[in-house]
Amino acid sequence: MTFQLASRWFERKHVSEGLTLLWEPHVHPLVRCNIWHVRGRDRDMLIDTGLGVASLRLEIQDLVDKPLVAVATHIHFDHVGGLHEFDERLVHADEAEGMANYKGFSGLSRASLGAEVLEGLAAAGYPIDEPYLIDALPRPDFCPDDFTICSTAPTRIVEDGASVDLGDRHFEVLHLPGHSPGSIGLWEAATGTLFSGDAIYEGPLLDEVSGSDIPDYVASMKRLRAVPVNVVHGGHDPSFGRERMVEICDEYLAHRDS
Repeated sequence: MTFQLASRWFERKHVSEGLTLLWEPHVHPLVRCNIWHVRGRDRDMLIDTGLGVASLRLEIQDLVDKPLVAVATHIHFDHVGGLHEFDERLVHADEAEGMANYKGFSGLSRASLGAEVLEGLAAAGYPIDEPYLIDALPRPDFCPDDFTICSTAPTRIVEDGASVDLGDRHFEVLHLPGHSPGSIGLWEAATGTLFSGDAIYEGPLLDEVSGSDIPDYVASMKRLRAVPVNVVHGGHDPSFGRERMVEICDEYLAHRDS
């Protein structure tokens, strides 16, 4: 396959005061992670870091003028590729070792996924017909077949109920297993804002991938349904409000809670 060279790898938009969304437009929707930059008074927070095929640290240098904590909502490869670039790295305890010694899937080709995974993804609503999960190169010397995730040890390991303090903004860590053992959300009660990672988003939810657990996902959905959110910023796809969150929870529970 012949790739074009991307003129720029990341796109971004200002969402609200102190919140910027970044994404990788040349990446298949399955692995096109939402990357959230949250500005705080004393420090900033980066929620997920994309694939890591291009430097996220360089991309956001104009946004960051204070200490920054990079949070992994979970350690699937599309969310932690750039984590190693940052000095402060927060991961849930259930996935900390997996990030320090990364052995999870990190392929960029259809062939690397394998027939069984491709079949499961297609059934879940993510058919992959293209030979690669990217449609351009970030730089001339980048080889998709050689792509790997850099192992990196978390500098802070958290459990449910931990706090991330930005000075004027305070986020509670919600442990939301199911999609993965250490999936977390970040909940700001003062504004009703939830950064949910892949626990819930506006798209087909994946609960049969490696490391997922349907009973855990059911419990997480029941917990989420009770959270008084105003807005949910997911790990993929557009943001949504409480009414839609309840619909997604109910649809999932109707399908799985039997």
